[in-house]
Amino acid sequence: MKGTFPINKIKGTETPFYFYNTGLLRETLETAKKEAGKFGYFIHYAMKANANPRLLSIIREHGFGADCVSGGEVLAALKAGFPASKVVFAGVGKADWEINAALDNDIFCFNIESVPELEVINELAAAKNKVASIAIRVNPNVDAHTHHYITTGLQENKFGINLCDLDMVIDLAIALPNIKLVGLHFHIGSQITDMTPFASLSMRINEIQTKLGERKIRLEHINVGGGLGIDYDHPNRQPIPDFKSYFETFHKHLNLYEGQTFHCELGRSLVAQCGSLISKVLYIKQGTAKQFAILDAGMTDLIRPALYQAYHKIENISSDEPLEKYDVVGPICESSDCFEKEADLNKAHRGDYFALRSAGAYGEIMASQYNLRKLPGSFLSEDFI
Repeated sequence: MKGTFPINKIKGTETPFYFYNTGLLRETLETAKKEAGKFGYFIHYAMKANANPRLLSIIREHGFGADCVSGGEVLAALKAGFPASKVVFAGVGKADWEINAALDNDIFCFNIESVPELEVINELAAAKNKVASIAIRVNPNVDAHTHHYITTGLQENKFGINLCDLDMVIDLAIALPNIKLVGLHFHIGSQITDMTPFASLSMRINEIQTKLGERKIRLEHINVGGGLGIDYDHPNRQPIPDFKSYFETFHKHLNLYEGQTFHCELGRSLVAQCGSLISKVLYIKQGTAKQFAILDAGMTDLIRPALYQAYHKIENISSDEPLEKYDVVGPICESSDCFEKEADLNKAHRGDYFALRSAGAYGEIMASQYNLRKLPGSFLSEDFI
């Protein structure tokens, strides 16, 4: 994989920075679109994964919609050219200005998560003499069997309406004059690679739809959220996620009414593998029982290892020397600023370039200026041609 990084052209570029392989990004988008298109399914890109404007432009060009979780994301999606008719807006804590911005732009749908939120949207829509389309986010109590920080579909989580309250919330939504109930929304978690939770979600949705059908309620669309994971261990072996199995699972298990549309919100699976964090080795420090490769990138540039104990494959793209073991750490004044312990890497020297792979999702977008550090830069592969 080292040959895919233009190491000679990277030299001299200020590090750390994010490098995006747009050829892989386009291939990933085309594959997802093809597999979803077999069943007429519609994809909204989950902008929280990465909102780099140049990547957004490429994603929009492929015809995807946008899934937003803040007013800032709604405005960024519109600025990037996503049609308002393809923008959905989720989130447990929408501020009035965020709701108003979405109403002013006539977005496709609000995914609402509480009764107070529903009432506020109705009030703000009434003030503008508008009717807001909403989908109710349902907490299906389906375990995604993933890290507890990124599990969202259990009753203990802060997200969505619990099943026991669903009828009451539906009745309220139908009764409010400036609300149009158009769908149900679900999301059970992230980084799911076993399709079983998606099958379980489908069957839970079928149960809900059957009960609503008994009340003569048929909604325009079902939104199953996102959650499809990637192969962090072997980014070279599986650079494109298993979109085929993902969409086939829903086609097999989810019963949609005639004319009812299917929506999903993929983020990580679309952009993670195309991105790498490129960092330079500042020092090789010899410890008593181990050696450290100290990088100029830290948890401020890629927080996932510190926050989730997440794994990112690390490569020394400057060296073909024999493998040695290193604790790969950053310069931040925190003990948690460690990317990997006992990593097997080609022998490293001061000035070598390391690539932290599979960092296109929840990398650049989560960067901070803790320790008053500069934010990392970003480049597309074509910038080095």
